[in-house]
Amino acid sequence: MDTIKIPAELMPQDGRFGSGPSRVRPEAVAALAKDADEYLGTSHRRPKVRAVVRRLQEGMHELFSLPDDYEILLNNGGATLFWDSLCFGIIRQRSLHLCFGEFSSKFYRAVKEVPHLDEPVLLETPPGTHPVCEAQPGIDTYALTHNETSTGVCMELHRPEGADEDALVVVDATSAAGAMFWDPDEVDIYYFSPQKCFAGDGGLWLGAFSPAAINRIEEIHASSRWIPPTLDMKIALDNSRLNQTYNTPSLATIHLTLSQVDWMLENGGLAWVAGRSAESARIIYGWAEERSFATPFVKDEAKRSPVVATIDFDDAVSADDIAATLRANGIVDTESYRKLGKNQLRVSLFPAIAPEEISALCGCIDFVVERLVG
Repeated sequence: MDTIKIPAELMPQDGRFGSGPSRVRPEAVAALAKDADEYLGTSHRRPKVRAVVRRLQEGMHELFSLPDDYEILLNNGGATLFWDSLCFGIIRQRSLHLCFGEFSSKFYRAVKEVPHLDEPVLLETPPGTHPVCEAQPGIDTYALTHNETSTGVCMELHRPEGADEDALVVVDATSAAGAMFWDPDEVDIYYFSPQKCFAGDGGLWLGAFSPAAINRIEEIHASSRWIPPTLDMKIALDNSRLNQTYNTPSLATIHLTLSQVDWMLENGGLAWVAGRSAESARIIYGWAEERSFATPFVKDEAKRSPVVATIDFDDAVSADDIAATLRANGIVDTESYRKLGKNQLRVSLFPAIAPEEISALCGCIDFVVERLVG
């Protein structure tokens, strides 16, 4: 495999196609370097840093076209830690979870182990599909996933018909936020980490919170429930309203994320950026459907992710060998999700990756397959 050399004219300009952290635009790195002397290495409670956080919150509010009474909260720890915060500060007693991949299932498993909560309800379908959200009595929190990063399945977000009046809809949007549309009327908490579509880095969570979600935070905080300070949603709320986090965040992550949000808004907002990822999806899924050796893993076109493409390969073609050959040529992180165990590639279509880069990647795969099976 190391002997297969992809011609330079076929290569993308940047070889990073990972669905973990997104490739970061060089312009964002340059902007951080330009501000470094006055921004990095200082207290996150000083006006300079809080002004950047405020701009980020305002930019997110504009990007998502949020109602005036929605708030952008942020805190340290990433979406994984945020699941624990939900267990302490949002789920009142019982939640319902739609599970259709690794990350949606992880949140369910986290809730299942919490002693002060009732047994969560599980609605599960095999990878490549997603369940339908059905209301059940006594559920105070519905946990949905906008895009399942492990499988490349996306779902439309709707408040379940017949849900209890004060039930909240909480959505994991880590790989969807910033490239997929959603309606704030259907969602109470839309949370994410910024290392995917926002091309930032890990270790931070952000979320758009409805007034009902804010009320739930206040309600549980006023109860007798013990909550660790680092997971306390009321502390996160109070600090976010001051344009800061409870403890010191990665200032570089915040700055990189703001650069991406500014770039999105300058070019036309969510409509522009969603269209960019949708065009990349059209290219790679169309390419797979035209090849005898490849096919999209997600059969239902309506459920195919516009931000993470999973492509199955014929048994005669080893996806691992393709990924290894690509990596030897500097095209990295196209391997399938490790726990899914499929003969497939997984390619990110995040906004920082231009559609023409996806076209170049498809051409490189053609070149490699021809030589692997030739």
